[in-house]
Parts: sequence; structure tokens; C-alpha cells
Amino acid sequence: MKVKDGMTGLIVGDALGVPVEFQTRGELMEHPVTRMEGYGTHNQPPGTWSDDSAMAIATMHSIVQKQGIDYDDMMDKFVEWYNNGKYMQGHFTFDCGATVSRAISRYTTGTPALKSGCSGERDNGNGSLMRILPLAYIKDIDYEIIENVSGLTHTHPRSKIACVLYIEMARSMIENEDLTMEEHIFSACDKIKEHYKGSPELVHFEKIFNNDLERVSGKGYVISTFEVVVHSLLNTDNYADAVLEAVNIGLDTDTTAAICGGLAGIYYGFDSIPIDWVNQIYRIEEVLELCERYEAFCDES
Repeated sequence: MKVKDGMTGLIVGDALGVPVEFQTRGELMEHPVTRMEGYGTHNQPPGTWSDDSAMAIATMHSIVQKQGIDYDDMMDKFVEWYNNGKYMQGHFTFDCGATVSRAISRYTTGTPALKSGCSGERDNGNGSLMRILPLAYIKDIDYEIIENVSGLTHTHPRSKIACVLYIEMARSMIENEDLTMEEHIFSACDKIKEHYKGSPELVHFEKIFNNDLERVSGKGYVISTFEVVVHSLLNTDNYADAVLEAVNIGLDTDTTAAICGGLAGIYYGFDSIPIDWVNQIYRIEEVLELCERYEAFCDES
């Protein structure tokens, strides 16, 4: 089922990027990340994950507890994370995107879960893409549910399509181990182009569809993030190089490496993730136990 592979890959990528978040590509060319570091941007010890992993863990925890998708419960868990630091290693939240923050505020002041997300053009950050991976493991989950889970915070069609595309890539890697990285990525692209045929949003994904990714940017825009992820996966041949490539492109380093790491972890497997990096993730044992419970749920569903 590869739950442990993908979630560990996501968390390790996130932790690699946390200390250098917001650094530019030029700065990281001079001092590239090559190992698990600490402190830096958020002054956190090595192996600390951020909102990316916390919200993905919260999503997985909600599904395990409710034995299915419960939008209100997911939002309740996001509120616990945001207000009380639940799902963080140190029990406090040190990073949160503006769109996620506004969606949580809307929910806590009475807006229904499925209407709490923000839908403006400028609300196409990567804050739903970074937490969506657990849905890839649920058999036969449909696009509407993926879109709804994205829409808890990011309800613009562009963000929703990005989440569906990511899940299709992950699902291909989970179900078809004999395909190449390129085949996984572009077969998923073909499915998305067919399903959303006629949507004006598809133009924003053209660089991904056409593998026109020589120039990518690590800014937090969902399309830019996805371009970095695909670029990093297609230009490396192992987990470590993929996530380090994503980190060293700079800017939103934790999120690009987390999203890249989720796919790279699934594709290359848990044993491909450097064990010294894994061992530096404080409380990773709790996450791995949750992964076992989540995999049992997915096997039964």
C-alpha cells in the first residue's frame, strides 16, 4: 500500500526544507542543502516538520478516526493544529499560509466546512496540495471528494485540479510499480486533460503537460510548486537527489520538497530514504504507527 513510503517521504522532504524556507536559488547555490539541518528560518531543531506534514497527518488521523471522509472533522483537526499546535512535534504552530489561515477563521466563525475555503485568483497557493497525499491510498476515491478536501481551504478550480493531478500521479505509482517515473507522471496528465477537457484552467498546467520545465520557480503558487516537483522528479533517479533538487530551487522549500518527497517516497520506497534523515525526525514513530492504522483502513475500505 506504500502509506509509510509516501508519508515518510513527505515528512523528510518537509524537514529538509524548513531551515532554508524563503532563501533564494542563488543563495542556495552558494550554500546548498546536502543533509538534514536545523534552526535557520524558523529556528527549529533538525528534523522538524512544518504545516505541510502536520496538515497531512491531521487528514490521515481524521480518516482513521472517522473511518472515512468527514469534512467537519478534518476542519476541526486543522483548527486544533492551528490554535493548539496539535500534530506538530513541539506542540506549537510556527508556519501557516494566508489562505489556510483565512479558511480556518471562516470555519471557526460559523461558515460550513465545504464553504470555508477561499476561491479568489490569489488563493491558489499550495496549501491544499501539500496535505492531499493521504487520499491517494483510498481505493476508488472519486475526483469530487478530492476536490472537496482541497476546497476546505483552497476552493479555486486550479487548486482542485492540481490536487486531483497529484493524486493521480501517486495512485499510478501505488498501483503500477513497473512503470517509469515519466510514465506515471504523463499518464496522470493524460487522465486530467481528458476529465477536465474544455476547462480554461488547463492552460495553467501546459508546462507540466509538455515537460517544458527548464525554468522553474519555488514560489508558493500552486502551479509553480507543481512545476518544481515534476522537474525534480524527472531530473533525478533517487529519493535523496529528488528532494534536494526541490529544496535547492529555493523559496517555498519545505512545501516543494514535501510534495516532491511524497511521490519520490512512493516511487523509490521507504528503504530509499536516507535512514539518518529519518532517524532525525522527532516523533516519527508515532507517524509510522498512524500509517499502519491508516493502511489497515485503506485495505478494508
